[in-house]
Amino acid sequence: MSAAHRLLKLVLAATSVVTMAACAPIPVHNDYTTFRHADPHSILVVPVVNRSVDVDAPDYFLSTISRPLAERGYYVFPVNLTKRVMEDDGLGDADLVHASDPTALGRMFGTDSIMYVTINRWDAKYAVLATSVTVELVYALKSGTTGETLWTHRQTMVYSPQAASAGNPLATLIAAAITAAIAKTKPNYVPLAQQANAISVNKAGQGLPAGPYDGHYKADGETF
Repeated sequence: MSAAHRLLKLVLAATSVVTMAACAPIPVHNDYTTFRHADPHSILVVPVVNRSVDVDAPDYFLSTISRPLAERGYYVFPVNLTKRVMEDDGLGDADLVHASDPTALGRMFGTDSIMYVTINRWDAKYAVLATSVTVELVYALKSGTTGETLWTHRQTMVYSPQAASAGNPLATLIAAAITAAIAKTKPNYVPLAQQANAISVNKAGQGLPAGPYDGHYKADGETF
C-alpha cells in the first residue's frame, strides 16, 4: 500500500471519529448556581395541580413524593397535614396556591423551599391486547425566602403490561386481553409515580443535589 493510500485511510478514519463525536448526544446538566446559593434544607409540598382526567390523581401522587425527597436528604413537611392546614386557611385550590407568592408560604410554614407539582397525564390508553398506562409530571422547586425558581424537571413514565406465554398462541392472546382489561379497569399508577419521582430526584446532572441530611451533602458538585 502506498504512502498516499495510508494517509487517505488515516484522514477518513479521523473524519469518521469526528463525525461520530459530533452526532453523539450531549448530556444535559442543569445550572445549580441559584440552588446552591439558596441551600434549601426543608421542602414543603403544596397541593398538586391536576391536568389529567383522573380526579383522584393528586391524592395518589402525594402518597409517593415524600420518601424520595427525604431519602435525598431534606426535611419534608408531612404532606397530608400540610394539605389540611392550607385548606383550613382557604388555600385548598391548587391552581391558586401555585399562582401565589412562594414567600408567603415560606413565612407561613417556616420552610426555605416549596415543591410545586403539576400532573399533565395520569391515564390509561386502552387497546384490545394491551393497555398503556402513562404518568407525566412537572416539578418546580422555589425558594420560600426569595421566590426564585431553584429547580425544574419534567418526567414521563409509560408502562405497557404484556402477557407472555410459551405455549398456545391463542392462550397468549386471551391472557393479553385479560391483562389489558384488568389494567383498564384499575390501572396501577402509583408504581409509575414512584419511579418518576425517584428518577427526577436522583438523576445525575438533572435531579436534586444531596440535601443536608445526606452523607454527600455539598460533596456532589461534580455530579450536580
